[in-house]
Amino acid sequence: MKRVLLFMLAMVMVLSVLSGCAPSEEPEAEAPVEAEVPEAAEETNDTPLVVGYAAFSQKFSPFFATTAYDMDAVTLTQVALLQTDRVGGIVYNSIDGETIGYEGTDYDYNGIADVKVEYDEAADMTTYNIKIRDDVMFSDGEVMDADDIIFNYYVYSDPSYTGSTTLYSFPILGMINYRENNSMAEELAVTPEELSAAMENPTEEMSQFMESFVADVLTSELDWVKSLYGDPNYATYTDEYTEAKDLLAFFYGIDENYDSTAVESEEQVLADIIDQYGDDWKTLGVNYGGSESYFAADVEGEVSAILLREKLAASDGTEVNSIEGIKKLSQTEVEVKTRGFDASAVYTIAGIQVAPMHYYGSEDMYDYDNEMYGFTRGDLSGIESKTSAPMGAGPYKFVEYRDKVVYYEANENYFKGEPKTKYLQLKETTDGEMIAGVGTGVIDLANPSGSKAKFDELKSYNSNGEAVGDKIVANSVNNLGYGYIGINANTVNVKGEPASEASKNLRKGFATVFAVHRDVAIDSYYGDAASVINYPISNTSWAAPQKSDPGYEIAFSRDVDGNPIYTEDMVADDKYDAAVEAAKGFFLAAGYSFDEASGKFTAAPEGASLEYEVIVPADGVGDHPAFAILADSKTSLEKIGITLTINDPADANVLWDTLDANTHEMWTAAWGSTIDPDMYQVYHSSNGKGLGGTDSNSYNIADPDLDKAILDARKSADQEYRKGIYKQALDIVLDWGVEIPTYQRQNLVIFSPERINMDTVTPDITTYWVWMNDLETLEMK
Repeated sequence: MKRVLLFMLAMVMVLSVLSGCAPSEEPEAEAPVEAEVPEAAEETNDTPLVVGYAAFSQKFSPFFATTAYDMDAVTLTQVALLQTDRVGGIVYNSIDGETIGYEGTDYDYNGIADVKVEYDEAADMTTYNIKIRDDVMFSDGEVMDADDIIFNYYVYSDPSYTGSTTLYSFPILGMINYRENNSMAEELAVTPEELSAAMENPTEEMSQFMESFVADVLTSELDWVKSLYGDPNYATYTDEYTEAKDLLAFFYGIDENYDSTAVESEEQVLADIIDQYGDDWKTLGVNYGGSESYFAADVEGEVSAILLREKLAASDGTEVNSIEGIKKLSQTEVEVKTRGFDASAVYTIAGIQVAPMHYYGSEDMYDYDNEMYGFTRGDLSGIESKTSAPMGAGPYKFVEYRDKVVYYEANENYFKGEPKTKYLQLKETTDGEMIAGVGTGVIDLANPSGSKAKFDELKSYNSNGEAVGDKIVANSVNNLGYGYIGINANTVNVKGEPASEASKNLRKGFATVFAVHRDVAIDSYYGDAASVINYPISNTSWAAPQKSDPGYEIAFSRDVDGNPIYTEDMVADDKYDAAVEAAKGFFLAAGYSFDEASGKFTAAPEGASLEYEVIVPADGVGDHPAFAILADSKTSLEKIGITLTINDPADANVLWDTLDANTHEMWTAAWGSTIDPDMYQVYHSSNGKGLGGTDSNSYNIADPDLDKAILDARKSADQEYRKGIYKQALDIVLDWGVEIPTYQRQNLVIFSPERINMDTVTPDITTYWVWMNDLETLEMK
């Protein structure tokens, strides 16, 4: 249910990049503490760069920061091994640097390390070789070397580590043995058969865990339910259930005869509902996330751990003091070996920020040859004690956090050169105050959420009424995700054959009409805050086809014979008419009967229909970026006798329930994206509904060529090769007519041109290339 409601929120424009809290009154002095700051070098500017930021939780540690805002505060003080470009692509040779094009412009990329990834297919082993420069210094002047990297790897691998980095989750040789401190751990790994048997017949300890897990989730959900009151997005529920105990019972009660209104105590209602479930985590998964398997990874993970502990207790394994797959090759080179190949692993293995061992750990406790790694195994208290004061080799040195402002000074030892702007501040600012803050001079830079209203607000500060003007310069940055319209191949087909050409033509008839109405609808809803996309992948990805790429096309812009539908001289109405005519051709090829006299279809082929439903979660009032696409498409399709029924439920559960039941025909939603464009979870046939996979393939696309392309792309670290393979895969998805990409939403990065020399700001800011990049060159006026 939580996932369902969050889905509803994701569909509206108010979703922010940064959330915030009300700022406190600012102190009179805006400059950093003078006693903490050495004299500036001649080339630096003493005017501070003040950046508006969301509230910090003050976990300023490269190891333990959890919020995006704390992580950014830390990143200013750190350097990472891995260098990526403007689309998130890896720069493997960053010591000497690489020149990589972006939107027609070549850019030079330099970093601190070269990364080499080699997969041995015969041995099914991947080797990551990382070589760093020998002249990188931390801000205190100490030189970074391979020992610092080894120290970081062992911190992340320690059994007591509780941070967000998941290095230990990858199949690094010896990792399980080290974390379990038993040389037999990997050999005695729990088999799928053993796990399956344990899940069917859990031991007492396993059942107790399951009961505890269910209780913890439901207890957490009560707190979540309480937080909904006063939020207008949840008024439909809170107005009907005025007490949290009753709303909790509505969401999670499974005893139809249970009446929570007859129970006075909130604690008792919670206890009663917990008793209803017992150890039934599967039913909880259905009510929480729409699937019995929703919590499977959590539960199976702990059951597997219990099984492993039982097996190890009976084994004759010995203690393990090091990780077999992590090696120091020289003072500037390390090696990591994993079983198999995972294209996303490099982003974690080589993506760490290298924190100094001499600051976070203990040099006296480090002796690589004698298996000592800078701290006492199982005790990270010394590292945790530095959480409020980060230190590293980044462009800036942390000075202090005071009065909701993080103060920094330039790092004179930064490997790219001392930053031109000597002082920098991250100042807590609410999202609603960011644009006004830059426009009135309170702050110099900010990342407010992107929406039509926000664009209108920032334009009002500029004398030219544009997004780029004399008071504010705005950069639009792609959000990490995209919107789409989906079509279920299992329910929209001919003769029950989803993969047939007739079925594809049927779906492409609808897709052609949907696609032509995207431009006006998205512009009307989002304005400058979004753009239409033509492939089912976020523009943030390096794998996303670009207009300059060979074979790039507007989605669904060819007719059934493969000819272009539109010409350059067509106006909007001409395109609408052309799309309807092209759709007619697709429906005819699918086997529909057409009456020339009336100009309408009169009969559908076996298994198909003259009427289909599309579900759009627009709160029952049409508030959704795709609603106008569907409304205009409905009108267009009516001209040729095809009925599109728009179901706009006030409760988005209608959509999720229909998707889970696999009875949906068409729907609208949005995908979130990650830096690696792996398509397995959403498009591989094994993940179709009811097949025991992720159930994320709601399109029910099942194409052997697509499956092969997805798996082939996973097996290579060659980005150009993978991009070519993904283009083939994306074309297959479009050819099936199961997904119509609709929009790429924008977020904002805004600057004050009155105080910042805009010629010194890094150009072509993207989702992966932010204002912090090339920060050493930024100058204040």
